[in-house]
Amino acid sequence: MTEDQLELCLKARQSLNAAQVLLNNGFPDYAASRAYYAMFYIAEAFLEGEGMSFSKHSAVISAFGRDFANTGRIPVPFHRFLIEAQNLRNSGDYGGLNSVTNKEAEEQINRAIQFLELAEQQLGSFDIEDR
Repeated sequence: MTEDQLELCLKARQSLNAAQVLLNNGFPDYAASRAYYAMFYIAEAFLEGEGMSFSKHSAVISAFGRDFANTGRIPVPFHRFLIEAQNLRNSGDYGGLNSVTNKEAEEQINRAIQFLELAEQQLGSFDIEDR
């Protein structure tokens, strides 16, 4: 794992922790947003390993699907999880007040946990002590 990938993975872990805090304190809209970012940073870390970097979220999501899910390098549902998380994040960030339910936010957090586990399996440990 490169230093840039490690930084993205650590940022993903922080976003996941923030999502859990936000959900526990009654902010499911913002929890879903942070869970999305946890997944997004992991997707960026995978792409970074291939020397790819994009400025638009849609480009990251597209390349992640094309180069990792469609090729079988990661399970296909992870691409779908990322797409669905972005849609829910948009609802939470730009929609009406309380547009994301606790259940929806919790599901996104669980998916973000799966993203972090996938990254550790395929990219390596995020623990600085292990490096």
